[in-house]
Amino acid sequence: MNAPPPAAVVFDLGGVLIDWNPRHLYRKLFNGDEAGMEWFLAHVCHGEWNIRQDAGRSWDEAVAEAEARHPEHAPMIRAYRDRWPETMAGAIDGTVAILNALHAAGTPLYALTNWSAETFPHGRARFEFLDRCFRHIVVSGEIKLIKPDPAIFRHLEASCGVTPADTVFIDDSPANVAAATQLGYRAIRFETPEQLRRDLAAHGLQL
Repeated sequence: MNAPPPAAVVFDLGGVLIDWNPRHLYRKLFNGDEAGMEWFLAHVCHGEWNIRQDAGRSWDEAVAEAEARHPEHAPMIRAYRDRWPETMAGAIDGTVAILNALHAAGTPLYALTNWSAETFPHGRARFEFLDRCFRHIVVSGEIKLIKPDPAIFRHLEASCGVTPADTVFIDDSPANVAAATQLGYRAIRFETPEQLRRDLAAHGLQL
């Protein structure tokens, strides 16, 4: 017997609906020095450094910490904070089309994002679909919990009233998808809008 269609869908934002990548900014700043840019993003403003802002650390603290490690790169470090909007290339149009179709069909939609509380307003101001389509957005930096910690999923359930077994969760991170699956969500790893459309159809959501 097939499972009933999901009662709600939860989207990740960066990498699923929004093309976010610090390389969008740093390719300009490194002026073609791809190797130098990759070294900088691996050793100075690296992923673990950035995710601490997603978990609630202030950008002033983050910049000070990175400058203490690499004072010779101070201008490049400050650019991460000061020119942060340039890390967003734009919307991923194919996924936004899916979001719009789900919204038009009346599907309850929520978002669960690892995003700094200080920079999230830039995204909210730029992408109108965030306020139009989602009933609620859980922002990690605002509650100081980050995926894949099970606690942030429990916060989602308490604040949005979703039930894991009845909810599709979409994320581009394998670790986040694995955590959601373990907690009982119908988890989908996002790769392309076309693949997402097929996977949603398999869960009973015809778009």
